[in-house]
Amino acid sequence: MSLTNRILIAMVAGILLGSLLDLILDSSGVAPAVHTIIQDYLVNGVLDLVGRVFISSLKLLVVPLVLVSLICGSSSLGDSARMGPIAAKTLVLYLSTTAIAISIALGVAVLVGPGTHVSLPGVAEFQVGKAPPLVDVLANIVPSNPIAAMADGNMLQIIVFALLFGYAISHAGDPGKRIAAFFRDLEEVIMRMVGILMNLAPYGVFALLATLFSDMGISAIIDLAAYFFTVLAVLIFHALVVYSVLLKTLAGVSPSIMMKKMRSVWAFAFSTASSGATLPITLRTVEKRLGVQNSVAGFTVPLGATINMDGTAIMQGVATVFIAQVYGVDLSLSAYITVILTATLASIGTAAVPGVGLITLAMVLGQAGLPVEGIALIIGVDRLLDMVRTAVNVTGDATVAVVVGRSENQFDEQIYLNPKADMDTGAGDTVAKV
Repeated sequence: MSLTNRILIAMVAGILLGSLLDLILDSSGVAPAVHTIIQDYLVNGVLDLVGRVFISSLKLLVVPLVLVSLICGSSSLGDSARMGPIAAKTLVLYLSTTAIAISIALGVAVLVGPGTHVSLPGVAEFQVGKAPPLVDVLANIVPSNPIAAMADGNMLQIIVFALLFGYAISHAGDPGKRIAAFFRDLEEVIMRMVGILMNLAPYGVFALLATLFSDMGISAIIDLAAYFFTVLAVLIFHALVVYSVLLKTLAGVSPSIMMKKMRSVWAFAFSTASSGATLPITLRTVEKRLGVQNSVAGFTVPLGATINMDGTAIMQGVATVFIAQVYGVDLSLSAYITVILTATLASIGTAAVPGVGLITLAMVLGQAGLPVEGIALIIGVDRLLDMVRTAVNVTGDATVAVVVGRSENQFDEQIYLNPKADMDTGAGDTVAKV
């Protein structure tokens, strides 16, 4: 059985087991001893342990993979002077897709009206961290201590350091060539580590989803069904339609091929709800399965995991309209335009802040004149939607990588068209060799 199918089966099994455990734990007829065994030993013990170890092992590879991939990519492009155009294309595409995402979300939410029949509960309280000023974020992009940036996992600072280091390698003559060869070998070793880890993914995915659904169940969706399914529908539309149009028009490739090859990445993204944790898998897929050369993939994918927030923008658009309708506030055309601009720029301005989705939503609500406390209305289903929008975000990362790679002639169409390129067979071969 292919790795992708094993992961998908693990997802379904984890959701079913978690939902069953939720029903058992909420049942009044369960003996206290049984409740303790299930809650403390199974859910908070075995399943939680496996899930946390799996997430930690993914994060283990993020910093070295980003650093080494970017150094290899920028060192190979250093003499060609193409880093500037690649960076410009990547940034424009990420900002454009974010603006499109929130525009569609606002339009659909206004038509559907998910908050028109929701009764306002008592005063809801929600505390959200304060986003740093954009000037501070931009100033902090350049690391004063690259080792500290790696220790803290500050992706923007790591990206800047790796680009500068790779550029210097390309202009250092023979010593630079020797260093570049070392990093290319190191990248191959790290990619092998990713392949080994992927074969353990079904167990980690199963444990993560079982733990989540045993705690949440599916009851949270029922109370906010209109909001939940509106966000879900727009997320699916953006992933399958908007990205497909971009691939067809800007890259001239078949979108269905990329979507098929992204299934295992979606499973990782859905289970972890983290673009950063999924980064090693996304980068491997973009390079080995979609045929984007490392010189482009090594820059676009890590940057996208840091600033590309199409899925989050969709949530913000629908949530803004939902909260406005619940509180009975009529938003003007200028307010909608403000929401679009704020959410688009905030995708960069708060890139390095934990809990970025809720922070940017608080910023958007503030700009639109809506109460930040309204976030408490949607927090119950946000975890589930976060899993889906992470899958949308990584799809956007891959789409932009393919478009930029194609435009820069850093794209191997034979690999893209090959349905068996790397992922499932490559990971299995890696484990067999080990």
